[in-house]
Amino acid sequence: MFLNSIIADPERVSRLIDIAQSSLQPLLKGAILYTIPLTLITFVCGLILAVLTALARISSVKPLQIIARIYVSAIRGTPLLVQLFIIFYGLPTIGVVIDPFPSAVIGFSLNVGAYASEIIRAAILSIPKGQWEAGYSIGMSYPQTLKRIILPQASRVSLPPLSNTFISLVKDTSLAAMILVTEMFRRAQEIAATNYEFLLLYLEVALIYWVICFILSIVQGRLEKRMDRFVS
Repeated sequence: MFLNSIIADPERVSRLIDIAQSSLQPLLKGAILYTIPLTLITFVCGLILAVLTALARISSVKPLQIIARIYVSAIRGTPLLVQLFIIFYGLPTIGVVIDPFPSAVIGFSLNVGAYASEIIRAAILSIPKGQWEAGYSIGMSYPQTLKRIILPQASRVSLPPLSNTFISLVKDTSLAAMILVTEMFRRAQEIAATNYEFLLLYLEVALIYWVICFILSIVQGRLEKRMDRFVS
C-alpha cells in the first residue's frame, strides 16, 4: 500500500531520488571521516586492552585476576549505550569533560577490550600445556614462550570470533550518534530532520552499513583461508 502510493506519485518518486542522491555524499563522508576511523582506532585499542586483560585473567597474581574479572564483568553486564552516556554525560558532573569523539573511542575500546579478552583468553587456554613446556625446555622465558609460541597459535584460533567482533563494532559505532559524534548515522539524522524523509535516509544508511559489513565478511573469509595455509 505504501509503495503503491509512492509509485502513483511521480513527483514524490523524483523527490526521493534527488534526496537519496544528494545525501549519499555526506553519508559517505561521515563514514570515511568518522565511522571507519572510529572502528579502526577503537578495535586496535580494544585489542591491546583485551590481550592485557586476558593475560591478567590467566596470571597467578591474584590482584590482577580480580581487577580483570571485575572489569570484564562490569562491561559485559551493562549496555554499551549506558557506558557511552556515563563517559560523555556523566563524567562532566564531576569535572571531567571529554569531547564526543574521544568519548566514543574510550567507550568502544573498553567494550571491545572486555569482550575480546574472553576470546583471547579462551584461545590461549586452548593451546596444549606441552607447548609451554616445549618453550621452557629450550630456555625460553615466559614472555618469550608467550610471544613466539603461544600467541601465534592462539591468533589462529581467535581470528574468526575477533573478525566477527570487528564487524559488529562497525554497526555499533552508530551509537556514537547519541553522544553527538557526527558519524554516518548522525549525518542521516541531521539530513532527515530537514526533509522529514526519515525512512529513506535510514534505509540508505542501512544499505551502506550492509555493503561495508559484506565486504568485511569477504575479507574475513580470505584471511581465514590464508591463515589456514600458513598454519598448515
